[in-house]
Amino acid sequence: MTKYLTILLLCMQLLHAGGLGINEKLGEYVPLDLVFINEQSERVTLRELMDGKPTLLTLNYFKCAGICSPQLNDMAIMLSRLHLAENTDFKVITVDFAEDETPQLARDKKKNLIHSMNRSFVQDAWHFVIGENNSSGKLAQSVGFKFEKTIGKDGTVDYIHGATLIVLSPTGKITRYMRGIEQLATDVKLALIEAKEEKVTPTISKNSPYCFSEKPNGDIMVEMGSKVWAVLMLSVVIGLFLYLIRGRKSNGNRDEKDN
Repeated sequence: MTKYLTILLLCMQLLHAGGLGINEKLGEYVPLDLVFINEQSERVTLRELMDGKPTLLTLNYFKCAGICSPQLNDMAIMLSRLHLAENTDFKVITVDFAEDETPQLARDKKKNLIHSMNRSFVQDAWHFVIGENNSSGKLAQSVGFKFEKTIGKDGTVDYIHGATLIVLSPTGKITRYMRGIEQLATDVKLALIEAKEEKVTPTISKNSPYCFSEKPNGDIMVEMGSKVWAVLMLSVVIGLFLYLIRGRKSNGNRDEKDN
């Protein structure tokens, strides 16, 4: 029996490890000493970027051909409507998790997004940074953000990942996950107020689309396909376990009859 339980546990671990999206870590803390490179090519820590304020965090990459642009464009619209004082009441940080992108790309992305907003916005309130020494990967791991690197036939590097807005308290506590691309300014305002009070809020169930560079318009299909694949894999694992148990019982019964 122990052998079969071990097989089942190993299969379940493999199934879990293959998942993408978000593994929520509400109430845990991000490492504030991680170092990033900002738009001016300066080395800054996450603590310096947050500046003791409640913070909205997104993880993206600037050459993304899928959901990153829609997510960040909607962020700009939402921030234009948010009735809080940026840089005083909150900060926004967009972290690039790609390995080969530059501060120039971060600078261009920031310029375009802030220019698109329909009101003046304090530029120092929204930081666009790239990682140093895998700091982006470490931050992604600390908030449970999963992504997968892909390499096309032409050598192009892309990433499969989800879209989630993560809310951090002034001390770096993960207080809320807001899944998907579109977020209401009223919801974000409440999330920031609660984050200031270090209050953790459970996530409301909502499907999160995925970025898949070869099918930029197939977010829903990717989401559904991931769920169907997980159900099928789980069914196979359970079926195999039951088959092994029944086989063991049958062998035991035959041995008793022979005796």
